[in-house]
Amino acid sequence: MQKIQSFIWFNDNAEEAAKLYTSLYKNSHIVSTTPGPGGSVMGVTISLNGIEIILLNGGDYYKPTPGISHTIYCNSEDEINSLWGALSAGGNIMMNFADYPWAKKYGWTNDKYGVSWQFTLTDEIKPVAPSLLFAGNVQGRAQEALNLYTSLFPDSKINIVSRYEAGENGPEGKIKFSSFSLCGQDFIAMDSGVPMDNLFTPGMSLFVNCESQEEVDRLWDTLGEGGRFDRCGWLQDKFGVSWQIVPTILGRLLGGQDKARAGRAMQAMLGMGKLDIAVLEAA
Repeated sequence: MQKIQSFIWFNDNAEEAAKLYTSLYKNSHIVSTTPGPGGSVMGVTISLNGIEIILLNGGDYYKPTPGISHTIYCNSEDEINSLWGALSAGGNIMMNFADYPWAKKYGWTNDKYGVSWQFTLTDEIKPVAPSLLFAGNVQGRAQEALNLYTSLFPDSKINIVSRYEAGENGPEGKIKFSSFSLCGQDFIAMDSGVPMDNLFTPGMSLFVNCESQEEVDRLWDTLGEGGRFDRCGWLQDKFGVSWQIVPTILGRLLGGQDKARAGRAMQAMLGMGKLDIAVLEAA
C-alpha cells in the first residue's frame, strides 16, 4: 500500500474524472471503487503509472486548487501534446504550454474539474509527483515545511533546492523549485514567485496510511501543532496543508463483509477527531 496518497475532492463527478485520467496516462487503471449511499459511488482510487490518487465525491463543499497540483513527466512530444490537449480543454491555464529554460516543453493547467496538472517534457523517467505551492501568508515558508515533513517520515530527504536569485521574479533566497522524498515517494515544493492568496484547502489533501496508534498519535500531534484539528482524521498544518491521518485498519473495517460492523465503524469514525484504533475495532 502506498504510504501517502493524494486525495482530491470532487462534486459528484469523481467516477467520470477517474475514467478520463486513466484513459489518458500510460500504465494507469482504476484500483478500487468505494460504494456510497443508495448504490452511488463515494470514492474512486486510481493508479497513474504506479502512483495512487483517491478521488472523493464530497459534493460542492470544497474544491481542488493549484495549492497541490500533480507534475507529470513526459518522454515524448506526442505524449505531452496529447495530455496537455485533453486536460487543458475546458479548464484554466496557469502557465502557457511552451519552451522554458528548465524544460524542453512545459505547461500548467487546471482541468475542467478544477484539478491542477503540470506537464514537463524530459528525457528522465520519473513518477507523478504531488507539487505544493506556498503562497499568500505562507509564501517563503517552503523550506520550513520541507524540514518538518522530512523529519516526520522514514526514508525521507530533501533532494534538490533551487532558490530565487536577485533580479528574478520571486522572493530572493526563497525556494523556486525543490524536490523531496517522503517514505521514498517523490514530492515537489515551491514558493510562489508572485503575490497571491494561500491556495491550500481541504479540496486537495494528503492521505497518510498509518499502521499503528503510535504513528497516528505522533503524526496527528506534530502535523497539527500550530494548525487546526478537524473531524474524521483530518487536520490542517501550520502552513494550511490538509492531511488525513488514517489507520489502515479503517479501510479493512469499512470494506469488510460484515456490513453492520462496517456501519458501526463508520459512525464511530464520524464522531472522532483523531482516529482511535481501539474504538474503531470495538464498534
